[in-house]
Formats: sequence, structure tokens, C-alpha cells
Amino acid sequence: MGELFRYEALDTTPLAKEPFEYVIVPNFIGPAALARLNGDYPKVTQRGSFPVNVVPYGPAFQELLDELEGDRFRAAFERKFGLDLTGRPTVTTVRGMCGSGDGQIHTDSKTKIITVLLYPNDQWSPEGGRLRILRSGTDLNDYVAEVSPIGGTLLAFRRSDNSWHGHEPFVGQRKVIQFNWLTTAEHQRVAMLRHQASAAFKRVTEALWPTRH
Repeated sequence: MGELFRYEALDTTPLAKEPFEYVIVPNFIGPAALARLNGDYPKVTQRGSFPVNVVPYGPAFQELLDELEGDRFRAAFERKFGLDLTGRPTVTTVRGMCGSGDGQIHTDSKTKIITVLLYPNDQWSPEGGRLRILRSGTDLNDYVAEVSPIGGTLLAFRRSDNSWHGHEPFVGQRKVIQFNWLTTAEHQRVAMLRHQASAAFKRVTEALWPTRH
């Protein structure tokens, strides 16, 4: 599907250092690739994160997964964050729906080294659902950057004890691909088990309360 990621845009975008290390790259997924990717995006109708091995998707999405696991992708983030990620385990999850309880302020777990978020939504008009890079863990309005989840935008950050982020409430479709390099293979195994158990629980919950968010 042509050039999937605009690596040159990532290379030329400066790494922000305050309040923690992060980079935002609009249109990181090229427009032609984005159209195909959205056509083959996993069918996720419940809120929450789902591991990619429990959701159906098409060939264009598989191409994206292959690229995420490739050497070029890893090397780009090694350059950007000044890290050696060789041999680090990875995990990829997807979201399709957002609920009123999503977006609460957090830092990500200590098992994560780098978090990469890709937003394939075609458009975004609501105020809610825009991820904010925060100065603290107590004030959602004290932010240094806000990311609208559209057009193949990439947000990546180095996890730390102050990597606070969150967003205003939003209920509805909000597609997100999350890719992480993790500290150990054991943490990878635990993360996958946790996501799989959570996905199974959400399916049961949705069957019992279809309108619940």
C-alpha cells in the first residue's frame, strides 16, 4: 500500500523534553495507506483495549503490524529517544470505542519503555477524546500539548514516573493503535494475558448490557 509511515517526518520532528520526552507527528501514516488501513481496521465494538490476536482484521492492517515489528521502525525510535531497543519484547493493542470512564490521568505502567499511539480516525470534531500531555497527575487542564486523534497522527513518549497524560470524556468511536516496547518477556506475557482476559470480560458485558459504556 505504498509508503506506510513517513519516517522522514519522525526524524525531523524535534523530541520534546518537558514535562517528559515525547514526539507528535501529524500524518505519520500516509494518506493512501491510511485509507486502506481504515478499510481493514479491526472490528471493535466494545470499549477498552484488545490484543490484536483476538480481533479480526484485513491484509492492510497486517501490513501495519509487520511494519511495527520491523527493524526500520525500531531503529527510528532508537534514534529519536537515544535508546537501544534490540531484543525488547513488544505488544500491540487496538481500541475502537471510547467510554465515559476512559481518558483518566495516568503515566502507563512501569513495564513499558516506549509507548507509540497511532490515530487512524478520518475526522474529529468533539472537544473530548483529544489526548493531553500533562504537567501533573492532578489537573487535566494543565497541559503542554493536545493531540487530536486524526489523520494518521503519531504520539510517542518515553514512560516515566511523570509521563502524565489523559483526555476529556468522549463516548463513541475512537480508533487507536497502541504499540509498546516492554522491559522483559515476562511482562509481555503478563500483558497479553491481562488484555485477553479483559477482552473476554468486555464481550460478556456487552452481550448482557449492549448499551453500557
